[in-house]
Amino acid sequence: MNSLSQILSSISIMALPLLLAIVFHEYAHGWVANFFGDSTAKNLGRLTLNPLPHINLLGTIIVPVLCLLAPGSFLVGWAKPVPINSANLHNPRRDMAFVAAAGPAMNLFLLIVSAIVLSLIISFDPSQTEGESQANLAQTILLPIAAMAQFSIVINTILMVINLIPIPPLDGGRIMTSLLPPQPALLLRRLEPYGMFIFIGLIMTDSYHHFIRTILMTVFQILTATILPRELLSS
Repeated sequence: MNSLSQILSSISIMALPLLLAIVFHEYAHGWVANFFGDSTAKNLGRLTLNPLPHINLLGTIIVPVLCLLAPGSFLVGWAKPVPINSANLHNPRRDMAFVAAAGPAMNLFLLIVSAIVLSLIISFDPSQTEGESQANLAQTILLPIAAMAQFSIVINTILMVINLIPIPPLDGGRIMTSLLPPQPALLLRRLEPYGMFIFIGLIMTDSYHHFIRTILMTVFQILTATILPRELLSS
């Protein structure tokens, strides 16, 4: 029963930050594509912050819940990819790099905003609030927000790092195919049908080679030394 209540408590804290992270990620792709001339996402009703058109049953609901149930796993999730027609872009090869980079850039932005919110909450002293009831009310409101901000930092770091892995169809793979010379870019593009299988293999075997976990911890240490609250070092 305790484990069930802990899972429900975790879901209540993690659901909103996860939803915002993946919806804003996809919205950023669509917005930048529209800016560079491709209105496909806009025409199909996907250029919206309404989460419903972006929800993917497997990636937005089932996989995150399974990650919560699996001890030692890190939480991952995804939304329906925003449709992009690179042929409509002003400069398809160049602009596709910007479109692909927009998602991880949005996760970095949300990470920074969450860090600012968490820093403000940590610096808040409830004892300065007049009256015990007001202090208790402040703690009741601020503690869940702090927990959501802290999880938002984690999930946005994970989404940013994972999406920058240079394997198509991940964003990092699309950035690389835009930046590489034509021949290497073509060879990398040919990996796309197998890219998700390679990525899933990396996730499933990470406990052996620690490739993804090492990258995540390195990025998190850099962020902690620069923009994240120092108090996270002891949490």
